[in-house]
Amino acid sequence: MTNYVFKPARQPYLSICESEHQFPVRRIYCIGRNYYDHAIEMGADPTRESPFFFQKNPQNLDLTGEFRYPPHSKDVHFELEMVVALKSGGENISKEKALEHVFGYASGLDMTRRDLQAEAKKLGRPWEIGKAFEGSAPVGKLMPVSQHGHLTDGPISLFVNGQCRQKGDINQMIWKVPEIISYLSRYYDIAAGDLIFSGTPAGVGAIKKGDVMEGSIASLEPLRIQVV
Repeated sequence: MTNYVFKPARQPYLSICESEHQFPVRRIYCIGRNYYDHAIEMGADPTRESPFFFQKNPQNLDLTGEFRYPPHSKDVHFELEMVVALKSGGENISKEKALEHVFGYASGLDMTRRDLQAEAKKLGRPWEIGKAFEGSAPVGKLMPVSQHGHLTDGPISLFVNGQCRQKGDINQMIWKVPEIISYLSRYYDIAAGDLIFSGTPAGVGAIKKGDVMEGSIASLEPLRIQVV
């Protein structure tokens, strides 16, 4: 048994629909600007360029149903995304075999300190200060592929205080899930426990304390988050 100098951090995990088991999380990859309309609203060229990614930390996951407004930001935005959970991985995975590595799907929010992200962009710096902060990845329960199959289309929408703010369809993704997995596997040794946030449609916007965010994606379990 390894003699650590202090107790290791708790293993981050996701809950699974209709199961007492938990899904241990290894890494979190996020693809940027993967819906044409969102790319346009962010001032980017919506053409099909090579995909790009940033990461959140597994410890950024939050399953409490609450989002604590973070410090040092006055402009925090919601981004509803379908989350892909991998049960296996490897290197140089083909698009044709990519879905074989998917355990299931969930609804998630890529919460963003937009003012800090914008400052980082302006200075040509990494985005992590705007993306990878405590509680920045609220995620609902995983729906296993073994029970409900793969998701290639279906409505995606987010309501804030009962008002629809984001609306689209997951079939509008520029890079589809098999392509995302294949591309990632060329640059990373992806593996079981990895999560992929697959991008968000247009309509992202700011939240404030007291707001209630309610997200739904196709047949996945709805996500309800209170801002505190």
